Amino acid sequence: MAVRDNARYDAVATFYHSSNPDFVPDQVGTALIRLMGPLGGRRVLDLACGGGRLTRELARRGALVTGIDISRVLLDHAETAERAQPLGVTYLHRDCTDDDVLAGQAFDCVACYFGLTDIDDLDGCLATVARVLPPNGTFTFATLHPCFPGWAGTHSASWESTAGYFEEGYVVATGARSALRQRVGANHRMLSTYLNALLRHRLTVEEVAEPGMPAEWTHEHPDAGPVPVFLVVRARRV
Repeated sequence: MAVRDNARYDAVATFYHSSNPDFVPDQVGTALIRLMGPLGGRRVLDLACGGGRLTRELARRGALVTGIDISRVLLDHAETAERAQPLGVTYLHRDCTDDDVLAGQAFDCVACYFGLTDIDDLDGCLATVARVLPPNGTFTFATLHPCFPGWAGTHSASWESTAGYFEEGYVVATGARSALRQRVGANHRMLSTYLNALLRHRLTVEEVAEPGMPAEWTHEHPDAGPVPVFLVVRARRV
């Protein structure tokens, strides 16, 4: 099945890649790597890999990595980096929600780094994850916390400001810090939607981390109090 022509990231690929060229070992990235566990020699699928920032980091840590993304332009950036510094990464231009994608392939673990909200068909995506993982294989993902309330004018909430947390759907951000999400938007889903979808696809949540505000956000909003900002989850295929 061919990749859809309307990959939203194609139009913003250069902007996105220039803003996020490499993996950042901040509190979210550190939590993701920790929850993934030992990587040496493991077969890893990087879901919605974009320009390959996580893909390359996993390969540097000894994993045998395949990256998949719907955006041909972002994959061009990833493949350019692979040619410049070969790490043995394989890239695939496909829609991860297709029924036949990665047919016959298996991975020890699947990772997704801030990509789930970009995927419109969550069930189709998780069906692929469950299909390529053997029993006891793991799926680890990081995302903006579905409960993040944001702050007007600087950081957009995870949900539509005129709706609320309980109204799911595609959201175009308005916060000054959301330049990317102003261009490509994101799918807001409640936390329960993610958890129930994982369970439907035989992916049992094993460990959860909720990294808080980056230091610069704390300085900008000293009176905001502790709020959920990021969510990192490891689920195991049963």
